[in-house]
Order: sequence, then C-alpha cells, then structure tokens
Amino acid sequence: MSNAILSKPPVSTSRHRKSVNILNISVTNITEAELLQSLESGMLVTPNVDHFVHLQTNAAFYRAYKTAEWVICDSRIIFFLSKLLPEALPEAIPGSSFFRSYYTYHKNDTDCRIFLLGAADGVAHKAMELINERVGCRMVIGAHSPSYGFEKNEPECEEIVNMVNKSGATVLVVGAGGVKQEIWLAKYRHMMPHVKLFMALGATIDFEAGNVRRAPVFVRKIGMEWLFRLLMEPKRMYRRYLVNDPVFFRYFALQLVGRYRDPLEDRGAGSVS
Repeated sequence: MSNAILSKPPVSTSRHRKSVNILNISVTNITEAELLQSLESGMLVTPNVDHFVHLQTNAAFYRAYKTAEWVICDSRIIFFLSKLLPEALPEAIPGSSFFRSYYTYHKNDTDCRIFLLGAADGVAHKAMELINERVGCRMVIGAHSPSYGFEKNEPECEEIVNMVNKSGATVLVVGAGGVKQEIWLAKYRHMMPHVKLFMALGATIDFEAGNVRRAPVFVRKIGMEWLFRLLMEPKRMYRRYLVNDPVFFRYFALQLVGRYRDPLEDRGAGSVS
C-alpha cells in the first residue's frame, strides 16, 4: 500500500458553500444548525490555532486538509479574529460540542451507525456505552482504541480498516490526536466504501467517556478553553499553547496587512494527487 496520500474522492456539494480564507485554508462559512442539516458525507476537519500552525510547515497535514470537504472552525479565538477579515465566520463550532449535537440530531436515524476510533485502551468502549445510553439505542456500533503510534504500523492500520468495514458503520469518528488523525483519514478513507462520513475530532472520545474534563461553558464562550486545558495538563500542553501556538498570531497579522504567503504552496507542497 502506498504511503502517499491518495487522490481526492468526488467533490461534495459542500465545496460550493461560501468560505473564509484564513492563512492557507478555506474555512467553511456555516452555522451549526446549517451544518447539522447539510452534513451527510465527506471528511470533516476542525481547525484550531494549533492546526493552523502545523498547516504552515507540515506538507502531509496540509495535503490531508485539502482533501476534506468540510473545514469547520473549532476555535473561539479563530472566530473572534475572523471579525477582522472582510468576511467573518458566523460562529465557532467546537468539534467536541458538535459531535454531541450530531448524534442527538440523528438519534432516530437508523442509517447513522457510528464507529469510534481513538483514545487510550478501553476509553472508546466506555464512550460507546455512554453515548448509546444517552440516545436510547445502539447508534455507536463499534469502538477501538489503537496502540500508540498505530498510524506508522501498516498491518495494524489494515486491521483497523477491516474492523470498521465489518462493523457496518456509516460514520467514522477518529480521535487520535490532531495532525496524525487527519493524515490517517486522508490515506485510508478510500478503503472504507460503506462509510459515508469521516470526522476527525481530537479529544472528543475522551470527553464523551468522561475521561477528560471539559472547561465550563462560560470559559469556552470567552475563548479560554486552552487555558483551562493548560492548567489541567501543564506538562503535556505547555509546549503547544505557550511555545508553538503563539506563532499563529504573527502569520495572521501578516494576512491582515496583505503580506502573508503560503509557505507550503511556495514550496510546491499543495498538490493532493
């Protein structure tokens, strides 16, 4: 199997929706209500500040993003900053909150069969049980917590693909960490023909299982969830929030004054073929 990210699947109607350009990515201009009504197929990614930083230097991640039909603003910070652009985003749609809205919206839809992939050993199964209890039916029909570094293990990846295919899932939610989960989906989604919708949702499985505590709603609304997570997990999060992510604001300032250039396009890294 090739290690390269494969060609794009057929373009969905979401490509024709309006978008807001932030650095080198077009973010879908949509509300959560509109997204719930429209989201039927394709690959959904949820950019936050950390993603935008990686999208400046990681060619494989950039190409994976370019194959996604739905690019949904995950971050209140990005939402607030978009108000400085000629066209602003209507709202932030954090992936973790959206997933609960999604399965609640589809709780009576027998064609919505979800497989959860990600989190530590046993966490995905716990999330599956709790979600099914919340919706009152067996909507989540499969769950698997892969080994650490599974994305580099071809036999394990093929085993996961077979597991998803045998489950009969029509929706695959991957919560395996930003960057690698999007690259993994871009590479393997074509091997799961019965899955209509692929969602890369970071820590969502942990949140659904109650394994990781989310920030209070008021903290999320003012765009300070990052600080809450930093305080909860300082050793794991300090480099991301205090060292890596601040460079985003330099790139964004360059965009505001018309001096931003896509570093990966300049290096010819934008092709998805």
